[in-house]
Amino acid sequence: MSTSLPEIGTAPAASGEFALSLTDRAVDKVKDFASKMPEANGKALRVFIQGGGCSGFQYGFTFDDQKPNDFVLAIKDISVLVDRMSATKLHGATVDWLEDFRGAGFSVENPNATGGCGCGKSFS
Repeated sequence: MSTSLPEIGTAPAASGEFALSLTDRAVDKVKDFASKMPEANGKALRVFIQGGGCSGFQYGFTFDDQKPNDFVLAIKDISVLVDRMSATKLHGATVDWLEDFRGAGFSVENPNATGGCGCGKSFS
């Protein structure tokens, strides 16, 4: 289990900077998924926000190609994409990979979330 501080990727924005962090565990899991998924070849990790969940918004993760208005972050040796709308809700967040008795998955510590649900998968 990694205990080092998350590395922060930043991208310039018209009105400042956008920052997102990934822990070593999250980066290692992204690399593991990418190595096992042929459809991820040549693509970056996309972190996004979508409507849904019991609190209004939920986090999404997929491998994707860069789109014209994406923020592109280089974190460790992976590329991370975030669309402009999601960036407004993800600025300053940290993505981690957790495994416990409830299961395994990406977890987001988000300073912009004002509330959440018990499952930790959605926020407001």
